[in-house]
Amino acid sequence: MGTITRFDPVAEHEKTRAALGAAIPRLVRLLRDVRDLDAASGVPVWTVGDVGAHLAAVYLAYCSAVSADESVEWDEVLPRGDGPFVERITAVNAMSIGLLSGDERARPGDFLAERGERFLRCTEGLAPDTPLATPWYGQELTLTLAAATGLMLSESLVHGLDIARGAGLPWRIGPDEARLVLGQSMPTMMPPALNTAKAQGVSIAFDLAIKGGPRLAVVIDDGTVTVTRDAPPRAYDCRITATPTAFLLVAFRRTPIRQAIARGRMRAGGRRPWLAVRLSELIATP
Repeated sequence: MGTITRFDPVAEHEKTRAALGAAIPRLVRLLRDVRDLDAASGVPVWTVGDVGAHLAAVYLAYCSAVSADESVEWDEVLPRGDGPFVERITAVNAMSIGLLSGDERARPGDFLAERGERFLRCTEGLAPDTPLATPWYGQELTLTLAAATGLMLSESLVHGLDIARGAGLPWRIGPDEARLVLGQSMPTMMPPALNTAKAQGVSIAFDLAIKGGPRLAVVIDDGTVTVTRDAPPRAYDCRITATPTAFLLVAFRRTPIRQAIARGRMRAGGRRPWLAVRLSELIATP
């Protein structure tokens, strides 16, 4: 399970685009099958309709980064200044569910279908390392197209699960989809999500080995973190091995880590295996 897998950035980006292209119609069908948008979802305090509205806002945001036809006055809707990353994203998420109204809010599936197709059309043929301005994450954070595509896929898959749980409908996150999310978005998004206050004076090297890839070296050192894919051999304090879907759901707090361990989908090893639980404490999600 711990084998390092080398990857081709261009090929993996194309696979991520294909996975997103396949997830969008699944998500649209799911939303159209929902009978009650006011039902509780898998996200505390959000209804199924709220999750659909949030996803629509996500698609709108990424379309605005790649299409001149999708203009958004971000200065009018985003929080002022660049506060702590998780606090900023929490505020942006709360804002997102009210960004759309009327027919768009009532039929989020139609909105997602249109914007999802536009994003893929506008980015076809662009290099994976094409920079995109994403002011909702902060003025100083610029994403590559590869990371943005991976994040759109992660939002679609995880929030699809939230909708399905609330609506009592089936939803599957396959291991290949989860691998693409982890490989394309985690190296970019883990560093800004570090809780720098909790990480002061902490020195831990994690070897995160996902079955079938990717493999990430997550090194926390006195308030900073580096995340390196396919890192050279080194000594680690803790090795976390996991199936891709299990780690994705633990990382986004949809599955308790103890449940994943009990089901044999995640385990910790190395010199200090008990440090595995520290990873989710030090690198937070909103």
